[in-house]
Amino acid sequence: MRVTPVNCFRYTTNNASAGKNFPEQYYSKDFQYSGNIIAVQNKAFINFNGYYGDNQPVKKLYWLVSGSDKPQYDRWTDDHIYEYGYKKWVNAYPNEVLKRTPAETINSIMTLSCKNKIPDFIAIPNIKGDHWGRYANYIEINPRLIGKYENGSVSDGLLNTMKLITMIPPSSENAANCIILSQLYPSHYGDGTTHDETLYHINLHTGISKNLTARGLDNKMGDDEQVRAFNDLAHILGFKTGIRMPISEGQLKVKGQDFSWDKHQKAYIDACVWAIELGFDAIYFDSAKHIIDMNGYCGIGRIPDKKQMAYILHKIREQTGRFDLAFIGEKCTDNPAYREMGFTAGTHWSNPDHIEHVKHESRKQEASYNYAAGPEVSNDNDYGEKSLEERLNRLNSCLFGYDNPEFKLPAFMQINDIFPLSPYINTHQVMEHTVQMKGSDAWTECERHWDGVFRTDNEARAYTGRIYRIFSNALYK
Repeated sequence: MRVTPVNCFRYTTNNASAGKNFPEQYYSKDFQYSGNIIAVQNKAFINFNGYYGDNQPVKKLYWLVSGSDKPQYDRWTDDHIYEYGYKKWVNAYPNEVLKRTPAETINSIMTLSCKNKIPDFIAIPNIKGDHWGRYANYIEINPRLIGKYENGSVSDGLLNTMKLITMIPPSSENAANCIILSQLYPSHYGDGTTHDETLYHINLHTGISKNLTARGLDNKMGDDEQVRAFNDLAHILGFKTGIRMPISEGQLKVKGQDFSWDKHQKAYIDACVWAIELGFDAIYFDSAKHIIDMNGYCGIGRIPDKKQMAYILHKIREQTGRFDLAFIGEKCTDNPAYREMGFTAGTHWSNPDHIEHVKHESRKQEASYNYAAGPEVSNDNDYGEKSLEERLNRLNSCLFGYDNPEFKLPAFMQINDIFPLSPYINTHQVMEHTVQMKGSDAWTECERHWDGVFRTDNEARAYTGRIYRIFSNALYK
């Protein structure tokens, strides 16, 4: 039986001062209305100076979306908690969580973390020290997939990712769960619209993708502050965070100009450094395997060589002053050359269909404390062909493929490995094109999308419950 810890703060019905609680009549299904009414009443009582770079972005965000400086105990979250030991997360349907307001989401995060106020300083979770990335579970989320769809625009990817991560099991005692965003910087064409093209092509030094930022916060909160707020809230929940970065020349631009490794190496490093300065803890480098092995290369144009990539990773660490960063290389193997370059983890290595094969790889790499190549449940090229049973088995191998937890391999997965996508779409499709769901009975365009993008049938719901049990068993290993 689930018991709420006594040290968690409680929802109050005291109406003596503005913003101390959300009146019951404002818990309506009209998320556009209910999220604004109290904020309008109370913003006059709180002030933040400046526009960009506020040093307490979560407080600023909460003020903008709620009109209050004090988060409230969230009764809805309390009624939907999945609890194992002292770890907690939300147990609900994804489309249900996505329809909650930003204010309700922050209240939910504070309720889950048992905090009755937003901390002045939000620390990065310390799990396995500087070498956490060698053991981590990387979970990639596509913010564009779950964004707000309205009149041909796509926005609010960060706010909606905040909502979704409340439903993901938190980090275990010995392995961090790291949320990887498939996009941070704008795509080449159609960014922020339903005509947006592939997320494998990005335009550096042109700001943050409009798929991620909220139109309603324009001229109120800087794009950089929105990213920092996301990272701080993820850190409060115990997650590490990261982004995906291509390395192929033809998939990169700098301020709209074609990218060249001969001319734009510094610009590339600066873009990576800025991402870390915005609060991310990891960078997943697309096509990194091909720095050593060009067999099967599907990228466009030249990629950096081994010496160049080693210099890039070194400069990112040096310029940020962070030596706890995780650099993940797509399909990098147990070849020591990847460790020598400065990578932390490789993906798609070993066969997770058979746990003994993963254990064998764990034994082979147990002496390497700062780099390992590990298995995956699925990757961005997933066309949805794996059955739910296959995914469950692969996740079990990823989380328990070892003789000793100290030698666990890093693991990689997609959000659809936790919450199955609609049978009409797949991961690779949503990486290449904007997918807008139509035809449901939802109230608005964006809700129609959310109702269709994830499966909500009983089989999918039971699957997620089994995923939760597998994660639960790994929490205290």
